[in-house]
This record gives sequence, structure tokens and C-alpha cells, in this order.
Amino acid sequence: MLWASIQFFGGLVILIIAGDYLVGAAVKLANYLRVSPMVIGLTIVSLGTSFPELVVSVNAALSGHPDISIGNVVGSNIANLALVLGFTGLISPLKVRRKTLLFDIPVMLLSSGLLIGFALDYEILRWEGTLLLLLLLGYNSWIIREGKRDFEPEESHETPNKTELFRGVIVLILSLAGLIVGADLLVDGAVFIARAAGVEERIIAVTVIAFGTSVPELATSLIAIRKNEIGISLGNLIGSNVFNVLGIIGVTSILSPLSVNVQTLQIDFWWFILIPLILFGVVLYRQAIDRITGIALVLTYLVYILMLF
Repeated sequence: MLWASIQFFGGLVILIIAGDYLVGAAVKLANYLRVSPMVIGLTIVSLGTSFPELVVSVNAALSGHPDISIGNVVGSNIANLALVLGFTGLISPLKVRRKTLLFDIPVMLLSSGLLIGFALDYEILRWEGTLLLLLLLGYNSWIIREGKRDFEPEESHETPNKTELFRGVIVLILSLAGLIVGADLLVDGAVFIARAAGVEERIIAVTVIAFGTSVPELATSLIAIRKNEIGISLGNLIGSNVFNVLGIIGVTSILSPLSVNVQTLQIDFWWFILIPLILFGVVLYRQAIDRITGIALVLTYLVYILMLF
């Protein structure tokens, strides 16, 4: 138990340090490529912070634990929106761009709805995973193209030269590696503690593992807010949720078709789709994620966790 605790807290420290460096490197890359930080958040940063979920889900599926594969994605998406976005909005209100409101959030909603539709027969097949992966490639291609068109350099951000860019890319890669190592340590420690307490596999997946693999998003988003990089913070969370569904479930189900737990379909999927739907309605009305919305989201997450137990 002592070693598990060391893993948990050691992973947390690594995540915070790696997240700090990741944000700075992502801003440099955005300016060099002449795209907005929001685009980098939606693509590179979100892919990097979602990599722990990918590793966990693929390993779980190949070792015969589909509950962990799907539960990890469902629980991570719930945690990203209700806990991470809620806590981020509580620290500093986030203004939502019109394009994010009218395109990126609806894409997140549609991808979530598509996953639920595929899961209605209690199985995610290879052809369904292939379709999800192709949709992800199309989405990323579109936002990069649009991001170049909408680029507006900020006075405080100078475009780096090639030497600075090379250093930035190295820092970005090392930061992403740090996030993966940190998340792996945190998850291993948390899962050991949960299993020692006799918690069932599905609940471990949608709570402990999901929270652990969402900590990179939490660390990156909070650090981005501290550095006033709102686009990276919000883009990271929306992009991570889209990548979790289209990329992780896509890749995992191609490697090994996934069976869907009845309780996941009847309980977790309701929260999985209702939270982003309610968030979309609130943001459509308020045009921002303010502190009141942040408090409501965090409380919603706590209610969800309490109902599981």
C-alpha cells in the first residue's frame, strides 16, 4: 500500500511539471505553424493528454477486459467535462468562441451519440471502429485547415525561429512522455488501492482509472489558464473528448471488438451524453463557462461518483 501511495503522488508531481512545459511548447508550435493555440489544443495537446487513455484501453482490450476499455473512455469524458472543465471554470471563467460553440462542441456531441448508437447491440465492431477513426482524421484535417485561415498572431507571442522551434518540439515530446509516465504511475497506484478495497472492475474503470487518465487534461488546463492560454485549455478538453471516442474506441475496437457492459449502457452512457448536452445549452445561453457553471459541473461529477457507490 505504501508503494502504491508513492506511485500515486509521484505520478501527480510528474504530471504537473510536464503539463507546465507542454503549454509553453504548444504555444511556440502554434505561432510557428501560424494556427491559433485553440487548434493546437484541439489536436496535438489533446492527443498527447489522451495518450494514457489510449494505452490503458488498448492494453485492457487485448488482455480481455473490455469493461476497462470502454469504462475508461466514458469515465474520462465525464471527468473532462464535469470535473476538469468545471474546476477550470471555477478558477477562471472561460469565454467560448463562436466557432467552438457552433462546431467543436456539436462534433463532440455527435461523436458521443454515434458511440452510444453503435453500443446499442452491446458490441463495438471493427467496421464501426474504422468509421470512428476515419471521422477523427477528417475532423483534425478540417480544424487545421480552418485554423490556418483564422490565425491572428498576438503581440505578446513572437514567431519562433527554427532553432527555437526545434527546442520547442523536443520539449513538447518530452512533456508528452512525462504526462504518459506520470499518468501510468498515478493509475497503477490508484487501481491497486481500489482493488484492495474490493471495488468492481467497471467502477474502477469509470472512476479511478478515468480520473487518473484525465489528470493530464486537468494539469494542462489549469497551467494553461495560469498562463492565460484559454484556447489551449478549452481546446485540450474538447479535443480530448473527441479523440477519446473517435480515436481510442476506434483503434481499440479495430484491434479487438468490444463487448459493452449492460450497466455501462443503462447508467454511464446517460451521464456521458447528458452532461455535454446540458453544457452545450448553458454555453449557448451564457457564451462562457463562468464560476456558477463550474460549480454546477463539479457538483454534477460528485453526484455521479456517489451514485456509483
